[in-house]
Amino acid sequence: METASKLNSDIWVDEYGDALFRFAVARVRNRDIAEELVQETFLAGLQSKDRFKGQSTEKTWLFSILKHKTIDYFRKNKKDAFQKETIEDSDIEKFFNSKNKWQISPRNWDTDPGKNLEVKDFLDHFYECLADMPKRTADAFVYREIDGLSTKEICKLLDISTTNSWVMLYRARMLLRRCLELSGIVQPDERSEK
Repeated sequence: METASKLNSDIWVDEYGDALFRFAVARVRNRDIAEELVQETFLAGLQSKDRFKGQSTEKTWLFSILKHKTIDYFRKNKKDAFQKETIEDSDIEKFFNSKNKWQISPRNWDTDPGKNLEVKDFLDHFYECLADMPKRTADAFVYREIDGLSTKEICKLLDISTTNSWVMLYRARMLLRRCLELSGIVQPDERSEK
């Protein structure tokens, strides 16, 4: 394992920048915000370099910082997290040539656009619900369900017992389910209401 003295921040951008960016943009769905989160991750890494204990790889440590930055972003910007850019009338002309033909033809959608909108709407609400959760509970859920970590890895990262991790994951799932039901994204399970 790496230790604080062996961290090489000079290679972070080249070695991990693209992977961190893809991770962030997949969650926030905005390239500019994703870039900011990655920059904040590198800055936080530099500032806390001396606290790196070598319990994980350098890459895992940076991803952990980015996960926390992403969750913090959603907590702070719940309503603004997925605002769409508006297109001004003057910008529309840029899409067409002098013969009113597309400059670049729009791509064909491989899937039903309505389905894409449903998925985006679900993800918007999902991340808002995740941001409303207690931080450690949200972290446990993200580590398990998004990052695919084992119970042992989660316990080590959060410094908790196996039983405690199960309780936190159960609570996270119940909180997410309830939040998504209240938002109308997920229909309540009739069996649970009897």
